[in-house]
Amino acid sequence: MDRHDMLLSPAGVDALRTALTRARFTANGIADRLGPQATGAVARNDYRAALRATEDRDPLATLIRVFICDQTEPEPVVAAALAPLTVEEALAGGLVERHGEGLRAGVDLEPYGDDWFVLADVPASARPGRPLHAEHVLGIGGATQTLIGATVRRPVETALDLGTGSGVQALHLSTHARRVTATDVSERALRFAATTAALNGQDWELLRGDLVAPVADRRFDLVVSNPPFVVGPGTTTHVYRDSGRVGDAIGAELAAAAPHLLTEGGTMQYLANWVHVTGEDWAERVTGWFAGTGLDAWVIQREVADPMAYVNLWLTDVGETADPQRMAAWLDWFDAHKVEAVGFGIVSLRRAGHDEPIVRVEDLRQRVEPPLGDRVGEWFDRQDWLRARDTDGLLAARYRAADGLQLRQEATMGADGWAVDRQVLAMPRGLRWSEEIDPLVLALVGGADGRLPLRDQLALLAAAHDVAPDELAEAAGPIVAHLVERGLVEPVAD
Repeated sequence: MDRHDMLLSPAGVDALRTALTRARFTANGIADRLGPQATGAVARNDYRAALRATEDRDPLATLIRVFICDQTEPEPVVAAALAPLTVEEALAGGLVERHGEGLRAGVDLEPYGDDWFVLADVPASARPGRPLHAEHVLGIGGATQTLIGATVRRPVETALDLGTGSGVQALHLSTHARRVTATDVSERALRFAATTAALNGQDWELLRGDLVAPVADRRFDLVVSNPPFVVGPGTTTHVYRDSGRVGDAIGAELAAAAPHLLTEGGTMQYLANWVHVTGEDWAERVTGWFAGTGLDAWVIQREVADPMAYVNLWLTDVGETADPQRMAAWLDWFDAHKVEAVGFGIVSLRRAGHDEPIVRVEDLRQRVEPPLGDRVGEWFDRQDWLRARDTDGLLAARYRAADGLQLRQEATMGADGWAVDRQVLAMPRGLRWSEEIDPLVLALVGGADGRLPLRDQLALLAAAHDVAPDELAEAAGPIVAHLVERGLVEPVAD
């Protein structure tokens, strides 16, 4: 994409960057100016304290009032804050707009991270009653943050952001990828992304097209996507939300495309919705997406919504709450297809080059230790370790219980005292898995101190429980593999 295809000219971008940095309009600069109490209130859309702290209208105060608190300010004051960018350039680029007797924000200009800026459209909540543009460009929302946190942040040569929108995912990719490519079906979104890139001193390859079409026959080490994953009848009104695919087909489509996008060892991660159909196992449905891909897959479901809550959420997101016909048509589609709920989660795929790929689809709705991306990378590392060992290899290895592993017991008081009903291994860190276990597994984990190979440990247990060692070893192999996969026990390096 041409570098000049931005909201502002290259000179205008340089002038805007000068104005923002000179005023210290950064996340840290704003926090220092407002103080912790007012900063926290702003995060809850309570601007009262921030407005009191910015009454003097110096450049930083004006920028906070205009772009953070969505206030209309006198043109001369805004002009002084944006200089050397002229008001005429800012108006032409849509950075500000005339409103009443002054100027207000025309875009969502958000200081982000330590010294980044992200440009997007003003959210619907800030301008009630004003319909969103069909090519509305989202800012940094909850789904955005979910993918940012879930992405594996290891150094790569090439990275691809499918459906880049404002460009925030590409910004993060630029910290650990030598070359970044970003695509979007919306020309308008690409203008925002190009401006975000230039404002942050980045140089990305920006391509227009639907999903993977612009990068056909190309491969990347890392692919991320926050696609228009909303589930419904396939109606398209807003490109950030609606893919034009019926139901949850976009998730399956991305899975099918992944083998042709990834280099050997490459990873693809994307957000998705999937339907829960009455009488069907949702996990089996999603597992089917990866049949024949040859890719390792780990899908974790983070949320589940009933159809009414789901439709309300997405209609509110674009300000369509006053459209009962749209709501009725959407709910009727869910009813006709026996959709009882909609799941949301993260799909992580890897091209590992093995004949028997590992596919796991599971519920993970507990709070996890951030960043989730580190946990995803560790999960794939554990799969590599397990795949390299047959049963004899597992038995020859030494293991230790993960740091911080806890045993939780439930017991009932009876005539003879407490009787343990249930024992659960729980990790207070990482993915915070919990597993109900039987006494044999408890003994196995309790003895995992890293000193003995598993085979020797099992021999001791077999003697103590009067069980044949071979039978115990055969049963223990899959159990230990599962405990390793979950990170509850860890192999000890030789």
